[in-house]
Amino acid sequence: MSLAESPMNIVLPVTLEGSVVRLEPIRPEHADLFWEVAKNDLEGIFRWIPYSMKTPEDFQRLINKAFDEQQRGESVVFATVERSSGRAIGSTRFMNIDRVNRRVEIGSTWIAPAWQRTAVNTEAKYLMLRHAFEAWGCVRVELKTDALNEKSRNAILRIGAKEEGTLRRHVITWTGRIRDSVYFSILDHEWPEVKTKLEAKLDQAAALPSNG
Repeated sequence: MSLAESPMNIVLPVTLEGSVVRLEPIRPEHADLFWEVAKNDLEGIFRWIPYSMKTPEDFQRLINKAFDEQQRGESVVFATVERSSGRAIGSTRFMNIDRVNRRVEIGSTWIAPAWQRTAVNTEAKYLMLRHAFEAWGCVRVELKTDALNEKSRNAILRIGAKEEGTLRRHVITWTGRIRDSVYFSILDHEWPEVKTKLEAKLDQAAALPSNG
């Protein structure tokens, strides 16, 4: 059933379960959980986020805004949870939902430092892409990032997205800097190849010896 055929499905909470992470619907208590896991490295985690994330109140506002967007059918927001510990380690979302054109963006993603450069982000993106293309019938999934954020740009390319171009002076950040945004996409006919490569990456990561 496609995103256009079942518009209500997209605004309902959904849990996406992987082997390393679980993407679960955002809840009010996640504001405190996110603050606890992120508070010691706020600048590093949220350097490229256009809005300020410096206090517990900022996290509460983020959660409130997420619920507002979900009620309007604009976003579906997740807590990224490490399955082995049950700990909330970040967040991501479907956003800028366009049912008519069967298009959605994956964004507002952040992961606490201890879980960066692990399989967490790859599996989370895999779960979301699979849901977008196979459950919602999307024809296009978009991703974007700050033009200065080379790490993010490279990570998006690694999951198989294609760079499309730069929107100049696109977003005014909370510091007053006007950022350029680089757009990427994956299309429905590209998904089978992207899926195969992502599954291979995840299988390779699963085969590596555990550090624990």
